[in-house]
Amino acid sequence: MSQQPSEQNEPIQFVYKFQFENGKEKTFGIVLDGRTLELQTSPVAEKPEWTKLHFHQCENCPLKPEEEYCPVAVNISTLVESFKLYNSTDEVFVVVEGPDRSYGKETSVQKGLSSIMGIYMVTSNCPVMDQLRPMVRFHLPFATTTETVYRSVGMYLLAQYFIQRNGGTPDWKLEKLIDMYKGISKVNKGMWQRISASTKLDANVNAIVILNSFGDILRHFVKSSIDDIERLFDEYIKRSSQ
Repeated sequence: MSQQPSEQNEPIQFVYKFQFENGKEKTFGIVLDGRTLELQTSPVAEKPEWTKLHFHQCENCPLKPEEEYCPVAVNISTLVESFKLYNSTDEVFVVVEGPDRSYGKETSVQKGLSSIMGIYMVTSNCPVMDQLRPMVRFHLPFATTTETVYRSVGMYLLAQYFIQRNGGTPDWKLEKLIDMYKGISKVNKGMWQRISASTKLDANVNAIVILNSFGDILRHFVKSSIDDIERLFDEYIKRSSQ
């Protein structure tokens, strides 16, 4: 049996293909470091003005002024440029080829963009967004809101297990998860402002709006709706009381 890329520390690759009704196709290859999941990119020939760090800088940005450019903005700049003349609701068939399987879905441009932007934003060495990086290894294109919430909370709880195993203090009550997503929301807002200033139509902008909506829903879920999922674990709860 062949080893998976993560076991060999080989690069992890995703390919997104946007196929339009008029026959045009846009293809984007993403290569991640097999161990760190950091985005491996070629230097951007010309960095747009809106990618400079001080341009609508996120209010919670921890990067120092000597970091001239926002790493997330630079990495998504080619993507934003490619879709600046598309509307959110333009129809497209998106094929995603990953290391383990492929996906295909007829969807809107904004939803396809949201899926690929999610990878860029958490692998570009933004200290705030990097907290979501473990989810990229098990990237699920076109995930529903429920799937995203389940994966996010599951990732966070697994992180707490590793924190405890390494001598730290875990947050089993998910109290810091809310704060984490508040910070992520501020980054999404900053990116929305950047992109809004650089694009004529709304496909790119609304892709960020979709990403941010997941965070808003998750915060609500943790506060008031987590009991809805508890029933899925009745067998575990029953066994623990025996």
